[in-house]
Amino acid sequence: MLEIFQYSFMVRAFAAGLIIALLAPVIGIFLVVRRYSLLADTLSHVSLVGVALGVFFNFSPVVGALATSSLAAVGMEKLRVGRKIFGESILALFLSGSLAIALIILSFSNGLNVNIFSYLFGSITTVTGTDLWIIAIFGVVVLVMTFVLFKKFFLVSYDEELAKANGLPVNALNIVMMLLAAVTVSLSMRVVGILLIGALMVIPVLTAVQLSNSFAKTLLYAISFSVFSVIVGLFLAFYFNLPSGGAIVATSLVLFGLSLIKKK
Repeated sequence: MLEIFQYSFMVRAFAAGLIIALLAPVIGIFLVVRRYSLLADTLSHVSLVGVALGVFFNFSPVVGALATSSLAAVGMEKLRVGRKIFGESILALFLSGSLAIALIILSFSNGLNVNIFSYLFGSITTVTGTDLWIIAIFGVVVLVMTFVLFKKFFLVSYDEELAKANGLPVNALNIVMMLLAAVTVSLSMRVVGILLIGALMVIPVLTAVQLSNSFAKTLLYAISFSVFSVIVGLFLAFYFNLPSGGAIVATSLVLFGLSLIKKK
C-alpha cells in the first residue's frame, strides 16, 4: 500500500492535497454561514479564464487563475455592496460569463486539444514542484490571515449589521474574505479540479454541521473530514486510475451520507 510514496509526483500530490484540505473548509465555513456557498463554484469558473490565458500566452495557469479569480472576487463584492445587482444574480453573471470567455480563449489557442481535463477535474500527475511551492506559500498566507481575522470574519458572516454596530470595517473584511476564497480556489485546481473545488469547500462543512452545534467544533470536524477525503481520494485515484478531484469529492459525499444516517 505504501509503495505509492515511491513516486515523487504522488508525494507532491499528497503535500499539495493536505494543504488544500486545510484551506478549503477554513474558508468554506464562512461561505456556508453567510449562505454564499455558490461563490466557490463561481470563482472556480472564473479561474478557468486564467487557465485559458496561461495556455494562450504561455505562462503558468496557476498564476493566471490567481489573478483572474482575485479580480473577479473584488468585482463581485463591489457589485453586491453597491446593490446594483442581487447577490445570486452576480454569481450567475460571473459564472456563465467567465465560462464563455474561457471557451473562446481556449478555442483561439487550440487549448481544447491540450489536457484541459486535468484542470477541470484534477490530476495527481500534474502537480509540479513549482505548483507545490506556490500552493505552500499562498496556503500559509491564507491560513495565517484567516486565523488572525477569524472572530471578525465570523461576526461579519453571521450578521453584517451587528458587525457594523461594533465598529468593524465590514466592506474591507468582505473583500479580504472574497480574496482568500479566490486564492483557495485557484490553488486547488491541480488536485481537486476547477469544477469540483466548490464541493470540497462546502461538503465537509455541511457534514460537520450534522454532528456539532458549536462553530469551533464544526470547523475542526470539517477540517478532519476534508483531510480524510483528500487522503482516501488520492489513494483511490492512484490505484483505480480515477480523476483525483472526482475521487476526493465522492469520498466527501460518502461521509456526508454517513453523517445524515448518524444524525437520524
